[in-house]
Amino acid sequence: MLVIAVFNAARFIEEKVEELKGQIRDKAIIGVSGGVDSTTVAILANRAIGGDLRCVLVDTGYMRKNEIENNQAMLKRLGLSVLVVDAKERFYQKLKGVVDPEEKRKIIGELFIRVFEEVARKENAKFFVQGTIAPDWIESGGGLRDRIKSHHNVGGLPEKIEFEIVEPLRDLYKDEVRVVGEKLGLPKELYGRQPFPGPGLAVRIIGEATPDNARIVREACAIVEEEIEKAAASNQMSRPWQYFAVLLPCKAVGVHGDVRAYGRIIVVRAVESLDGMSASYSKIPHTVLERISVRITNTLKDDVSRVVFDVTNKPPGTIEYE
Repeated sequence: MLVIAVFNAARFIEEKVEELKGQIRDKAIIGVSGGVDSTTVAILANRAIGGDLRCVLVDTGYMRKNEIENNQAMLKRLGLSVLVVDAKERFYQKLKGVVDPEEKRKIIGELFIRVFEEVARKENAKFFVQGTIAPDWIESGGGLRDRIKSHHNVGGLPEKIEFEIVEPLRDLYKDEVRVVGEKLGLPKELYGRQPFPGPGLAVRIIGEATPDNARIVREACAIVEEEIEKAAASNQMSRPWQYFAVLLPCKAVGVHGDVRAYGRIIVVRAVESLDGMSASYSKIPHTVLERISVRITNTLKDDVSRVVFDVTNKPPGTIEYE
């Protein structure tokens, strides 16, 4: 008889907190983004070591609209000690001229670590906690696994690191992390929040991740999120697992009024999934897609001339473009 084990979030929390008490033997910092993975880890670590934990929120310049301020406030409401590090110019400079996705991810991964090392020295912390989950190291490859893409927190890690890395969620999938987050008492808008890639908008820009390209895709992503969430709230559709905008490196001819335009192309991407390992594209109503397209081309009329919708499943595509 086949017996299928059911994931027990309460037991996982109890065992992981005890494990962390023994594993983290000094002060620790944790990289937080405001997403469900890093926030869940932060609550677990805080239960284990309390005042010896310091949360670090890095502003890379590739975060979503108002995300740094909103995430800082949210983490403080959860009772966590948060330090915001403005590293925008460092990330912009390091990514200048870089177009290869794997190179981008590795540069971002190393720079994150260097920023965290600087904070760890000031805080006299010997341990670094991060929200790595199973798809991160599976897709990063190694052994018999092919590399799909180097996740910044796995394949992007430099060889030499000054602290010991702790990854409490390493063997969990996204759906399991959500259950743990709910059991820990996180609000539904947080444990049910759509995923956001660690490298941020840098991997939603195909080509060079310049500050101006980040500005364009940031505004487009905000519009996609707002319109889809509004449509879901009014029962026009169900909310997808993940939904965002991507900026392509090419241009297309358009027209504004009677004037020729030659602008960028935005892709709208929305998918349904359970754990991110596979996905199907969301069947978004055409009325919602039209509102998204009109808003993007009106708001970014000096930048964008065309909006398209991606109907690719995973596989063969991945959810993010880079």
